Amino acid sequence: MAKTDLFSSYDLLPKTWDEMYNDSAVFRAQYEEFITYLENTSSEKLTKKEDLAKQLFMSQGVTFTVYNDNEGIEKIFPFDIVPRIITANEWQKIESGIKQRLKALNLFIKDIYNEQFIIKDGIVPGELIYSCPNYLREMKGVKVPHDIYVHISGVDLIRNNDGEFYVLEDNLRTPSGVSYMLENREISKRLFPGILPKSNVKSVSNYPNLLYKKLKELSNKPEPNIVLLTPGIYNSAYYEHTTLARLMGIELVEGSDLVVKNHFVYMKTTNGLKQVDVIYRRVDDDFLDPLEFNEKSVLGVAGIMAAYRKGHVNIVNAPGTGIADDKAIYIYVPDMIKYYLGEDPILKNIETYQLGRPDELDYVTKNIKDMVIKKTDGSGGYGMLMGHEATDEEIKDYLDNVKKKPENFIAQPILRLSTAPCYIDGKLSPRCIDLRPFALTGKDGIDICPGGLTRVALKKGSLVVNSSQGGGSKDTWVIE
Repeated sequence: MAKTDLFSSYDLLPKTWDEMYNDSAVFRAQYEEFITYLENTSSEKLTKKEDLAKQLFMSQGVTFTVYNDNEGIEKIFPFDIVPRIITANEWQKIESGIKQRLKALNLFIKDIYNEQFIIKDGIVPGELIYSCPNYLREMKGVKVPHDIYVHISGVDLIRNNDGEFYVLEDNLRTPSGVSYMLENREISKRLFPGILPKSNVKSVSNYPNLLYKKLKELSNKPEPNIVLLTPGIYNSAYYEHTTLARLMGIELVEGSDLVVKNHFVYMKTTNGLKQVDVIYRRVDDDFLDPLEFNEKSVLGVAGIMAAYRKGHVNIVNAPGTGIADDKAIYIYVPDMIKYYLGEDPILKNIETYQLGRPDELDYVTKNIKDMVIKKTDGSGGYGMLMGHEATDEEIKDYLDNVKKKPENFIAQPILRLSTAPCYIDGKLSPRCIDLRPFALTGKDGIDICPGGLTRVALKKGSLVVNSSQGGGSKDTWVIE
């Protein structure tokens, strides 16, 4: 096959960093091994590999759920066969930056629920904390094991047109996507068995073992009973819950499988009640305990917070961690790093405007075509306004809604997300991507899985990578 056949439609986007090509339209060194393979492989063979990937995802049941009109529609997770490749030097900076950020965020959560020095010293406004729906007064003064609140996190990064990685947001409550990272790698091993070892790609397969180790060390029992608490089969990430429970060899439970007696949590079994020591929960705070939060919740366990406060059970991540990944708090993370660690941030934030400030709201309104506006408690790509795509009427309606409660919204400049090659219709074509590396924090420090989930905006010209909004994913290779 001639090289031009596969690459003929690869139109580099203006003022955009491309992961495969440099500014001179020459292949970047980390892609050379894979490019050599592509140049010696027919499009028919690549299409067969793409079909095989779809079959493998189907047979493995790798799905996610899209909610539409109160109805859940289960879909196969879209996967692009061309990996996103990151150099060792790039990864080292990402790893250092995430570790620094998580140290500061964990110290912030501890401070907010205890002495509140950062409020007293005027670094973060108190009214911002107390008005945040993710601030749990029920966590005030609660002692958590090893002072770790965030055990599992996924930090979303984008690469701007300057080639630098920026933090888009911090996912610290119940971050999802790690099962897709693991499955993507297994698919890559099937599709390209010889290329991964030849390229010295770092392994991600140790994540479940590492996660189990971090959960186990939270108990002083030699063999603690660890469970994964899921909201159930209708949750969009249920596939991930089942996968992680299976890979760690722990029980997957729903709220109805657990009961609290005398401030201890027990799991119902055919042999009677069995005490639970550690709960990896994938249930949001509001649904965790109907006695203290949403009284209508049937997803959680009545009395679980009282058992947690007494230290009779450990919950991962700790309740109340959402205070640190609220989009209104995001603005202050660089200040937290300087305040708690005395360091300059390794990874920068994206410039962000708080619409609760009249001057910033005015600036954003005047430059709306260059802005994306988000709800501070939003997720999944929902409830956003992309200024450059919206009609004048949509902008007017959205801003009218913003002005009712401007403090509930932030705005950011529309960025030029980096692009990576995707195999589409028999050719390579650039698509916008982001990256979610996964970090595990324990008493011995922070471990970051070398790679993470690269999400892809599969629609041409789109900046929205969320699977529920037409996005997909690709394997992420970190080269030794």
